[in-house]
Amino acid sequence: MVASSAYEARLSNLLQRVSIGDVTPHDAVEELRDLPFSDLGFAKVDHHRELRQGACEIVYAAGKTPEEVRSIVARLLERNDGPVLVTRASSEHVQAVHEVAAGIDVEIVERPRARCIALRRNGSAARGMVLVITAGTSDLPVSEEAELTASLLGARAEIIADVGVAGLHRISAAQPRLASANAVVVVAGMEGALASVVGGMAACPVIACPTSVGYGASFGGLAALLSMLSSCAPGVAVVNVDDGVGAGYIAAMIAREAARS
Repeated sequence: MVASSAYEARLSNLLQRVSIGDVTPHDAVEELRDLPFSDLGFAKVDHHRELRQGACEIVYAAGKTPEEVRSIVARLLERNDGPVLVTRASSEHVQAVHEVAAGIDVEIVERPRARCIALRRNGSAARGMVLVITAGTSDLPVSEEAELTASLLGARAEIIADVGVAGLHRISAAQPRLASANAVVVVAGMEGALASVVGGMAACPVIACPTSVGYGASFGGLAALLSMLSSCAPGVAVVNVDDGVGAGYIAAMIAREAARS
């Protein structure tokens, strides 16, 4: 059986070494002591997530101090093997992540507009295609969060920007690329109508992600959310307002599974 992640492969190797006597049961227990989670006092870092779900915890930085983010990321780098994603990060959070990653053989990926920073390592071969489509340029912050999340989860991900319903010829021009996708994320604010349009064109699942982009009657994304929930197009599912992580995560799971079959 092939391990689903570098972390699982490391644990499997440890158990194999115990079975042949290279590692004592006592030493193995010490290595596995923090397997479920590390208690940092202010946070319980879930190391087991990478084993049961194939992905590290995603660190939501908002409300955390730079030192707290630094400590959480350092523990994930120490105890896990997969990529680490930090979202809703301030410039101070980003600096803290850079300090943790200094001197470590890891690729640092930043999406400043999306307020995300990731440490990419031990990634599996990309499988499946996630297409992230934005209604407008103002939706790009959430779109980039979705694209980065999907790519870290092991799917290929691309963004098609600014193809909203104010000019339907623009989304029509993207139809050939829709045909190549295993999952589509539609990111739209204002009235959120693009999700229904794409839902009526795409042959794969569509994940609709409303954004808080829009004038007063958009109510911070509520209008787009309700429009997407009320979509007449089948095959459209909806995540929370500005939830690029949730949309990218689900789309990657769908795309990878579709590519497997």
